[in-house]
Amino acid sequence: MHLMTLALPQEPSGGIAGWAADLVDAMGGPGAGLAIALENLFPPLPSEVILPLTGFAAGQGVISLASALFWTTLGSAVGALVLYWIGMLVGRRRMYAIWARLPLVKASDLERTEKWFQKHGTKAVFLGRMVPIFRSLISIPAGIERMPLPVFALLTTLGSLIWNAVLVMAGYWLGDQWDEVESYVGVLSKAVLVLVVVALAVYVVVRFRGRDRQGRHRTS
Repeated sequence: MHLMTLALPQEPSGGIAGWAADLVDAMGGPGAGLAIALENLFPPLPSEVILPLTGFAAGQGVISLASALFWTTLGSAVGALVLYWIGMLVGRRRMYAIWARLPLVKASDLERTEKWFQKHGTKAVFLGRMVPIFRSLISIPAGIERMPLPVFALLTTLGSLIWNAVLVMAGYWLGDQWDEVESYVGVLSKAVLVLVVVALAVYVVVRFRGRDRQGRHRTS
């Protein structure tokens, strides 16, 4: 079956948009799924470009809307499962060994994180699939903590379907202006990144102050 060429604005013949357009042109829905699977494994590949572009392709009749949603969600689940299995291979023992070599951290910090994940892991996996940056990373601790695979797969699929549907439908409805989605989601991604950096900075400051206090108590 011949696929029509995507008539995209600003001629994205290069870069991520051009790469994704070529995949959809060559493979249809499975190409969009492959692009999203790779986006999960390599977070610098932005879903806010790939998904709206796929929605625009559906609006142009290159693929059906149902195919766009099915294949992108399948790609998200496959990519997340690969990261889950990586987490399983790392395991708790190796994780603790790696953690022990990191500066400014304690084993108790990791233990608290584990307890938090055991209590809130299902919500973290489901909601994390809709948060830029964390949507990929959340799969690794799920694998390390051996979250039951059927539960992980179900939560990942549902969370991914919601995120993918929003961005694919945005591209579908916006038509030639599909690329505007990237700017809005980009603001959200930057906000999340800033919050993470601030949280890390606060953590480092608190940890240094704690060490200073311990040193003073020892010398006094």
